[in-house]
Amino acid sequence: MGADGGWPARLDVQRLLESGWRPTPFRQFILKLHSRCNLACDYCYMYEMADQGWRRQPRRMAKPTIDRVAARIAEHAATHGLKSVEVILHGGEPLLAGLEHTRYAVTALRSALGDVDLVIRVQTNGVLLDGPFLELFAELEVYVGVSLDGDAEGHDRHRRRASGHGTYAEVRKGLELLRAPEYRHLFSGLLCTLDLANDPVTTYEALLEFEPPMLDFLLPHGNWDTPPPGWSRWGALYGDYLVAVFDRWYSAPRRETQIRLFSEIIRTLCGRPSRSESIGLSPVAVVVIETNGAVEQVDTLKSAFEGAAGTLLHVFRDSFDGALMLPSIAARQIGTRALAVGCISCEIASVCGGGLYPHRYSTGSGFRNPSVYCRDLYRLITHIRQVVLEDVELLTK
Repeated sequence: MGADGGWPARLDVQRLLESGWRPTPFRQFILKLHSRCNLACDYCYMYEMADQGWRRQPRRMAKPTIDRVAARIAEHAATHGLKSVEVILHGGEPLLAGLEHTRYAVTALRSALGDVDLVIRVQTNGVLLDGPFLELFAELEVYVGVSLDGDAEGHDRHRRRASGHGTYAEVRKGLELLRAPEYRHLFSGLLCTLDLANDPVTTYEALLEFEPPMLDFLLPHGNWDTPPPGWSRWGALYGDYLVAVFDRWYSAPRRETQIRLFSEIIRTLCGRPSRSESIGLSPVAVVVIETNGAVEQVDTLKSAFEGAAGTLLHVFRDSFDGALMLPSIAARQIGTRALAVGCISCEIASVCGGGLYPHRYSTGSGFRNPSVYCRDLYRLITHIRQVVLEDVELLTK
């Protein structure tokens, strides 16, 4: 990261340490259990954007690599006295690894971590979610998140097979199995990527049909070099979209689900630290392990440029503590010191936090820029602030 000569390549970690800064240990580990996918979603940052490094990765993480990753996570937890960690089985499509290999990975992780409270999740496109997988997840206590982009029309516009065939019906079938009484407790939520062509309220209500405990609305990945679809330098169409969803969600007579983005904004407006890398200034404590054992930063950085997420570290050579000392990772843990000058003076800087890091990228200046979604985030956050303040005023009258 920073290979283009921009921020954060010039960050002096030694000087940060001398100033009293100390890195935050990793608490979330993303395991790329399988590097390929059975879908061909046209907005995918992994396969359709700048970094095509997936082509050089083995399809599946080998068992000796799994064992080494598990040992490294346990080592990191012991070094820093961590009582709990989270592991997310990811891809590509992680279920392509198969039942036996998934069992091996989960068992190896639980064995290595011992008394550490280990939460394991899998993020899947849902197409392969069936009875045998759900039985395995129930047995091993693996929580399941599913990607779904709204109703059939909205979902099938982008989330298709290579043949062009939409996958909504297949995902719906998997979700209906997941929502059965014996598996319902494993359902961790739905992940939805926004599309301005879809009606915001219709999309939200289509997701509500599955009674998810949590919704994650994701802005499509883009940056100053490659803006997101429908983006305008002077507009806030994505902000308007999210405001419409927020108003529908917030005004409901009862809370129908949690929406992570909105909850984190409200939490941060109340002065509490963010628990999401897309909002606020809390240190990002996430690391990725590729199928070949390479240690990388969060994989959404692959949307910026070739090699943006890469490091020179590998689990067979290096501890995770080595990654904490990298300028590219330190830059995501130093709060306001990593923000663009214009962001520091912004009234909502502590809430926005500059937005998701990959969305700040521009050739030459790297990541020390406002988010390409700056106007959208301002629109959404100031709207939520006003609505919440009005509620507080009503309660205190």
